[in-house]
Amino acid sequence: MNLNQVTLPVNDMGKSTQFYRDLGFIQIADAPHYDYARFECPEGESTFSLLLANSKIVCATVIYFEHDKLDDWVNDLKAQGFLFNQEPRDESYLWRAAILHDPSGNKITLYWAEENRLNPPWRVEIRT
Repeated sequence: MNLNQVTLPVNDMGKSTQFYRDLGFIQIADAPHYDYARFECPEGESTFSLLLANSKIVCATVIYFEHDKLDDWVNDLKAQGFLFNQEPRDESYLWRAAILHDPSGNKITLYWAEENRLNPPWRVEIRT
């Protein structure tokens, strides 16, 4: 089994698609008749999509994008005018993370976790 994608609700498709292209993602679908856009990560095979919301967005989901040169990436984005709610910092859960929000208020964490993403000291393998 593999996670295929995550879909984020947005309230302005134009601003949102531009935001994610500016972050460095590749837009691979533009379906205005479905109020839908899809993006591919520049590395790997992961994708995510945007869907225009018909109501006010109340979203507690956080989307994470990993980059091995996190601090350089954040500095490049800040030079482009991106505003961060949290500068890159080492977290207690052993990831280095920076936080920003997209134009619709969706929380985005940019991070680097190295080995700790899949193998933190508290890792377990529970199966049914």
